[in-house]
This record gives sequence, C-alpha cells and structure tokens, in this order.
Amino acid sequence: MKKLYFLPLFLGLSLFILSFFKAYTFEEEGKMEKQQVSHQEHLKGEKFILHSEGRRSPKFDERIKRAGELMKEQGIEALLLTKPANMFYLTGDGRLCAYALVTFKGKMALGVPSTDMKDVMAIAYFDEMAGFEDEVGMLHSLHNFFEKFGLEKAKVGLENTFLTVSMKSMLTHPHAMPETAVAVDGTEVMSRVRMVKSREEIEIIKQAANVADQGMKAAVEAVKPGATEIEIAGAAEAAMRKADAEGFYRTYVASGPRTNIAHGLPSYRKIEDGDLVMIDLHPVYHGYCADICRTVCAGKPTAKQKEAFDLFLKAQERTVGLVKAGVTMLDLEEALQGMMREAGHGEHIFGPPLHGVGIEFEEPPLPSGHAFFHGEKEAVPLEEGVVVSIGNCGLYLGDFGVRVEDTVLVTKEGPLVLSTFKRRLY
Repeated sequence: MKKLYFLPLFLGLSLFILSFFKAYTFEEEGKMEKQQVSHQEHLKGEKFILHSEGRRSPKFDERIKRAGELMKEQGIEALLLTKPANMFYLTGDGRLCAYALVTFKGKMALGVPSTDMKDVMAIAYFDEMAGFEDEVGMLHSLHNFFEKFGLEKAKVGLENTFLTVSMKSMLTHPHAMPETAVAVDGTEVMSRVRMVKSREEIEIIKQAANVADQGMKAAVEAVKPGATEIEIAGAAEAAMRKADAEGFYRTYVASGPRTNIAHGLPSYRKIEDGDLVMIDLHPVYHGYCADICRTVCAGKPTAKQKEAFDLFLKAQERTVGLVKAGVTMLDLEEALQGMMREAGHGEHIFGPPLHGVGIEFEEPPLPSGHAFFHGEKEAVPLEEGVVVSIGNCGLYLGDFGVRVEDTVLVTKEGPLVLSTFKRRLY
C-alpha cells in the first residue's frame, strides 16, 4: 500500500513536466511564428507598397536587352542602380533616393519614395515598383525583389564609381541584399551601353547644343567692365531656361587672373577693362547635355593674350578635324596638346582636353588617365554615334588662361560640330 502513495505523486510530477515542456514549446513556436509574421508584414507593405502593374516600351526594352548582353558577357546576373543617369537611361526616370534592379533576362524593378510613385508611374517603364516610407522600407523592398526575381545567390553589379562607402554598405546589408548574393563592380556595363547614342539621343543633344549657343550669346553680351562674374552666369542661365533648359551642370565664369583656374566657378569679382572672361556652359535639355566654352575679352586684348588664344583655337580646330569613327581618345589628346607643346607651352597644359557627352556633361569615353581616375575602363576606338567635347581644360599661362570647347558628334565621314557660337576673342 505504501508504494501506491507515490503513484499520484509520480503522475502529478509527470503531468507538470509535460505541461511545462508543452508550454515552453508553444511559447517558442509562438515567438518564431510572431517574428516570421512580423517579417512578412514588412514585406507585404508595413514599410513599403508594392505595385505590379508596370509598363514597357520598345525603346527601353532594347536598351535593357543590350545591358543584359553585356551583363552575361561579364557573368553578372543583375544590376543594382542608384545613379540617376543610369536609371534614366534604362527606365525613363532618374531621381535620387531611388533604385532600379534589372536582371540579365530583362526584368526591371524600381524602388522610389512612396510620395513619388504616381509621378514615376507616369514617366518610367518597369515591371514591378515599390514605394517606401523610409530607409528601412527601402532596404526591405529591395530584399523582396531579390527573392521575387530568384537572385538570392546572384552576382550583382553595383556602380562602384558612384556609390559612397556608406551607400554601398547600405545596399549590401542583409536586409537589402541576401547574404548569399555577391556584389561586384558593374560600372562598365552602363558606361558601354550608354556610349553610342541613338538617332533620337543625337537629335536631343543637337537641341541641347542650340540651347548652349543661346546661353553663350547672352553671356558674351553681358561681358562689360563693372559686371560681375555672377551676373554673366545669371544672364547665360536665364537665356538657357528661356530656351527650355531643364537645368545645368555647373556654370563656370572666370575673369582676369581667375581664367588661370581650371574650373572657375562664378564669383563676385567685377570685370575690368582688358580682362579675359572664360565662360563654360552645360545645359540639360530633355535629360541630355551639351558642353561649350568660349574665352572673350572685355575690351582690346594684349598681344600675349591674342597669341595664346589663337594657338589654342588652332589646336582645338585641328583636333576637331580629326574626329571620325576609328580614331582613339589618345590620338585626339596628343593632337591638341602636342601642338601646344611644340609651341613651347608644355608646362602650361593641365588636365584632359576631351571627354564624352550625353546624359551627363562629362561621361565615357574618357582619356586613359582620366578614365583611371574615375574608375572607368580605357576607351576603345570611337564608334559612329559617340558624342565628345573637345577643348576641355585649356592653356594656362599663370596670369591668365584661354580655352575654347565644343560638342562634337563622331560620324564615319568626320566630325559634326553641334555647338556653333562664334569662336572669337573680341
């Protein structure tokens, strides 16, 4: 009988242990399930909104296809873009605080601030879109597209020449990019696909050059003793706005001794009689740029000023004349700077004398040294349809500098100069 007293105690203890174990198990499962649900809610729209009714365009489909071919060539399965110029080229819209994820198979996803969704839907071409509320939503929406497109183990190209260290860290964070995906430099893909311009792009750049000509005309007319560099820049920008410029990359105006500065931002300095004035304009028209620079004199130039200007203009025009399909950036660089070295001005040359023009006023192709500095590949021989600017960086003699720069289209037959404002010192 005594042994039976232990039976209820044993059974009670067993039930207690079993109930404790079940309670613990249910609690842990509940925590895991709750965490999982919480994550899913994030993906379903707690921090972002999904929109899956995209639209496509033959023009942008062709660009995405060419980008995909270059991706496959480099073993890249997707590009993650945040540079507005690159996003604009592939989707029709480029803005800050946004991203585009494009696969080599042609799928395109956009992530934009939720406030911008309606605007982007009317402009851009895409398959999927996410509108996020903040940085957390941005990262989670990106992670959602990685999973949706099956890119968990993909090699993903980033724009290393555009991203800051902090931006790259954010985009490769596990909440944005799966830890099993591999980030590589995808800069070359977009540089190459954008380099040769279509007929439509060329027509827009021609219009941008016309806007630049109108801006230069207004700027030169504003050059007179007593005017400030800022007033001259304002006259140029007002004229370009009136001619439908949507914006400008930096407007440079430098006068007197400041013309010896490679990139002279406009200051409060007043023009004096006999000053040289260097004006460099970069209007943006329908998303594309032109680049023009002229040096003029507020009065009568000295013999030294005229000699330097005539030399640089002759070197620039000679170099423009060499432009045609098959020529290299090195050929053109040597032609322009070589003439100045032969004239004894080897120590008065600074910087690369040419660069590509397109969505950005300075883009590939670039001379080898400049390309290395910007993290780009050395340029191949120029193809028909490439647009370059010739005359970037001038002749700097210490007490003054001179420069003439024009936007030029590469054709099989030779150059087509798009910026046509007169090249005269006075």
